[in-house]
Amino acid sequence: MSIAENVAGRPVGKESLDRVVIRFAGDSGDGMQLTGMQFTHTAALVGNDLSTFPDFPAEIRAPAGSLPGVSGFQVHFSSSEISTPGDAPDVLVAMNPAALKVNIADLKPNGILIVNSYSFKGKNLEYAGYASNPLEDGTLAGFRLFLIDLTTLTRRALAETKLGQKDMDRCKNFFALGMMYWMYNRSMDSTYRFIERSFAKRPDVGAANRLALEAGYAYCLATEVFQTTYDVPPAKLPPGRYRSISGNTALALGLVAAGEQSGLSIMLGSYPITPASDILHELSNYKNFGIMTFQAEDEIAAVGAAIGASFTGSLGVTTTSGPGMALKMEAINLAVMTELPLVIFNIQRGGPSTGLPTKTEQADLFQALFGRNSESPIPVIAPCTPGDCFHIAIEAVRIAVTYMTPVIVLSDGYLANGSEPWMIPSIEELPRIDVKFATDPGTFLPYARDPVTLARHWARPGTPGLEHRIGGIEKADGTGHISYDPDNHEHMVKRRAARVAGIARDIPELEVEGPATGKLLVLGWGSTYGAIVGAVDEARKLGLDVSRAHLRHLNPFPRNLHDVLGRFERVLVPEMNLGQLAFVLRGHGATNIDSYSKVQGKPFKIAEILDRIRDERGEVAR
Repeated sequence: MSIAENVAGRPVGKESLDRVVIRFAGDSGDGMQLTGMQFTHTAALVGNDLSTFPDFPAEIRAPAGSLPGVSGFQVHFSSSEISTPGDAPDVLVAMNPAALKVNIADLKPNGILIVNSYSFKGKNLEYAGYASNPLEDGTLAGFRLFLIDLTTLTRRALAETKLGQKDMDRCKNFFALGMMYWMYNRSMDSTYRFIERSFAKRPDVGAANRLALEAGYAYCLATEVFQTTYDVPPAKLPPGRYRSISGNTALALGLVAAGEQSGLSIMLGSYPITPASDILHELSNYKNFGIMTFQAEDEIAAVGAAIGASFTGSLGVTTTSGPGMALKMEAINLAVMTELPLVIFNIQRGGPSTGLPTKTEQADLFQALFGRNSESPIPVIAPCTPGDCFHIAIEAVRIAVTYMTPVIVLSDGYLANGSEPWMIPSIEELPRIDVKFATDPGTFLPYARDPVTLARHWARPGTPGLEHRIGGIEKADGTGHISYDPDNHEHMVKRRAARVAGIARDIPELEVEGPATGKLLVLGWGSTYGAIVGAVDEARKLGLDVSRAHLRHLNPFPRNLHDVLGRFERVLVPEMNLGQLAFVLRGHGATNIDSYSKVQGKPFKIAEILDRIRDERGEVAR
């Protein structure tokens, strides 16, 4: 029987779409992240371009059915190039009233709304704050509403298994996934393989999830609940070998590649913290590539171990988020003073304090630039997409070992947990990272410097004749002897600053996409990239004169930054903070900066930036 027919033989319509946004939402125990990732992997195998946005609560187990306990996963898949997970879903699958309450405002008008009708009763409605049942009171009239008792249907499908009712109910996410596979004409083969791998030690649970998946698919075949299926053809991506990758996974793989390209062993000293922990988990799988991972007892021990690794001639790396960065700062300043290479991944989240630990924010630019005592500049760089995290990790290692300095990488929760298709590069495409260790006792001085980079010599302990000491007390230039001489201190402070400033000669100039001069430039950094790209593209379709540029290097800035900013009447800087980059740019003398802030734990939508572009263009015109 064709997928385009139901069991009664009645034809089912088929429609081709360019792109679709689906959001799965439910209680934090409903498996929405798993469901979304499985649909994502299937879309990737089909060849769609895609972008995802996982969204989950901070509490390990928020009260069941409560608004704070809602977990969601949004996937945007397309037959053409896309840059964000989508502003609003075309389809919302809501497992309970709380999931509906939290997400319904985002669903597009006349969007498809699939709800688990079983859960819309009693205390579930009360927990969600509904005075009446929204499935019955007409409040959902603006959507294509499908009431499907996912819980009961799953229990019936699994009636012959030996699972208890609680375990049966945990399979309802696979029932919903099977329905989505039918609706969008997707194969279930990749999910079959996932189930077989994941439940190898619990074959009874694996079999039940497979039955639930097939039951959801069969339910759509056997009923007339949906009259249309949808095709989203493969995207025309550049030829190559692709995989779906998240930002944290890309950072980990970038470190592995950087170790291979530099010949250095990598030592990660880390303490678990959301949303950075996955880097530690991922890197622990690569021991055969000279990777050592160490889960320390706290943040300070983690960065201390990484610095110690760099002293021995390995590359020390540490991962954290904003609160952990605060704890690490004294040790990071030790790396500044000792001039040792160190890579710090700060996966930013909402703050201050514990703040919004599972929500995204560009919270820590000020912290990265200025969060240490005295004059202690550090290079700061930021990836713009999940896939770019791979390349930014390599860049961080290159700068760290070339200039003998700590480097801070500012990713965030949006990039860390989101995913996209990533073309796997060949080794030949990756830059070589040249590492030079001192070996000659006759010429060695611990603070003698390369005349171009101003980097001091890196000497492995135990190398004959290269005995030396380093530490947090000021050193005499060249010899490294402890020095309290005022002139030497000022000289060393300026040397360290000049070394970091000189990196500007070694990074690409800022490129402008669109007219090189004009009335408005939209300038971003980090994860605002996708929304800015989408908004500027839409603005141009409307005939607006607007250009865009994106900063990957935040300290030092690209050497042509001031020239670029000066060519535009106004520069709009969207940031998920209260205008930290805008503040820094003004401090560097730019007078045409307009800050656009969003601090909600959510990424920018394309429509938000487009509306602000329209406002800016109106102001410029007046």
